[in-house]
Amino acid sequence: MQSLATTSAGCLLVADITGYTAYLQATELAHAEDVLSDLLETLVSTLAPTFTLSKLEGDAAFAHAPAGRVSPSLILDTVEAGYFAFRRRLRDIDHATSCDCNACVLIPSLDLKYIVHHGEYVARRIAGTEELTGPDVILVHRLLKTDAGAALDTSGFAAYTASTLDTFGMDPVVLGFSAYKAETHDMGVVELFVEDLVTRWRFENERNRVYLTEEGSLWSRTWALPVSVPVAWDYMTAPEKRTLWNPDITAFDLQTPGRVTTGSVNHCMHGPDVIIEHVADWRPFQYFTFDYPMGDGDDSPYMRMTYDFDENPEPPTMTIRIGGGGVGFDAWWAEASPHQLGVLERNAEILLDLWEETEDVSD
Repeated sequence: MQSLATTSAGCLLVADITGYTAYLQATELAHAEDVLSDLLETLVSTLAPTFTLSKLEGDAAFAHAPAGRVSPSLILDTVEAGYFAFRRRLRDIDHATSCDCNACVLIPSLDLKYIVHHGEYVARRIAGTEELTGPDVILVHRLLKTDAGAALDTSGFAAYTASTLDTFGMDPVVLGFSAYKAETHDMGVVELFVEDLVTRWRFENERNRVYLTEEGSLWSRTWALPVSVPVAWDYMTAPEKRTLWNPDITAFDLQTPGRVTTGSVNHCMHGPDVIIEHVADWRPFQYFTFDYPMGDGDDSPYMRMTYDFDENPEPPTMTIRIGGGGVGFDAWWAEASPHQLGVLERNAEILLDLWEETEDVSD
């Protein structure tokens, strides 16, 4: 007798290429399918290892992450990184072709939307493949058919159910999400909170990078990662995990409401001392840069650290670079660098031990 299937709790995600039906009807089929395959490959590559792909559904990808694997920041960063990669790929395809067929001309009409829902599901093996079933699986697909983008009048967005926000303690007001009540024909009204990804993309394209290069650094060091880049990123950025690998930090307080991103300010408590940390740049799964000011004036010294991740080598790598500026920084660095670099090396050893013990779903 076959054993009963086990119910799992987790995060369900559907990413859907919007405008594709109209695009397909107005274009050459073979060429349009090549474009779709390219875009889907880009999209799927951004979901792992945070989410596990369940299956491709035409112009959409359905994925899931068991409870305990993801944090609020990791969900938001994965969605944002995926949208940015999708939009970059759209731009690159558009710029790289001189073809005037409809399939190429209409590429800019495509966009991407996400539906994210925390619920329960059953994973069954059917005809040799894993199939997720259950009311919550049905619901997340029903929500694809609603007009959640109307909350922002945009075609590029991420809609999170109230269940998702409640489970992860995410405040939609602080995050700048817009409320929307989605009506389904058979599952009632569902409360959604919608993030404007188009505006985030415009900001990403227009802002200046704050990034230390090898040439502009006073010190750099590269480590091979025993885990995937998203797992390493989560350990380096999640407030609740930073105290695991830096024993000097006794508490970590987010001073800027909402998610950690460019412009955020954090307070790192080192016993009775407070170190102020400014997020100078934040590009999920690529790099982030922190500034540590040592005074209040415009010319006051500051230390700058860029954490640069590269998923292309095997294994992937993380490089830390240190620089700085302001009046008196060079003198401070000359005196303080032996201690600062010693702390970095110690923390790196702790991190590597933690990562070696971490279950990485990409393995």
